[in-house]
Amino acid sequence: MANPKVDPNVAHYGFTAVPRDPDVLFKDHPTASGSHPKQDPFTVKDFPVPQSELVNQVRDFVKKELDTPTFNHSNRVYVYGAAIVKTHFPEWNYDNETWYLACLLHDIGTADKFLATTKMSFEFKGAIVARDLILQLGGVEDQADSVCDAIVRHQDIFVKGGNITQIGQALQLATILDNVGLRVDLIAPTLITTTVAEFPRLGWSDHFGRVIEKELDLKPWCHSTTFEIPGWTPGTPSHFAADVRGNDAMRPFE
Repeated sequence: MANPKVDPNVAHYGFTAVPRDPDVLFKDHPTASGSHPKQDPFTVKDFPVPQSELVNQVRDFVKKELDTPTFNHSNRVYVYGAAIVKTHFPEWNYDNETWYLACLLHDIGTADKFLATTKMSFEFKGAIVARDLILQLGGVEDQADSVCDAIVRHQDIFVKGGNITQIGQALQLATILDNVGLRVDLIAPTLITTTVAEFPRLGWSDHFGRVIEKELDLKPWCHSTTFEIPGWTPGTPSHFAADVRGNDAMRPFE
């Protein structure tokens, strides 16, 4: 088992533990708490994607398997998560390539090739696909494990106790910001406008709502049912899909 005191890969690949519950993470936070959180005037250009052969190969795989709205969402998540961390958690210092890989691959389980061909929940299947792909392309195991762990947990929105990795927390914060507009005030409006110009939403709210409904229909046991009412049964309208479609913060950009 890795010892964070002696294993540099713990910090490098984003395994450093932070509180899972954002209410704990942001309690009395010097820049993120209160009614007017700090908003650094970033634009999308402040967060160029890392360049490496591994990144290029993974991006090619993702672009082939995912539709354009989901690919664009994955890139917006990279930008928003990076901005949240840079502004509010500047002491977090993990490998940017690993962060980008987690963002690129976090929804790979929704691809047609995987969603309807497995009984597993999309994020669990996607995590396995991501880990296998990174290892096949020559990524190190700790990097593959970091990405896998973050993807497995990226929809654990209602977990209140315990910890999560820094990359896992950044992924959760950025995905829920883009999907439902939660904590949108942690980033500047200029970052949103420039990011959606670079990676258009293309009706993302309705698109992702339909993906949710498709998985619920195919797999009424899936992890996405944790967003639904207690005792949810197939055929009951999805609260999760409704929340995604009700993303008022991003509605002007749809």
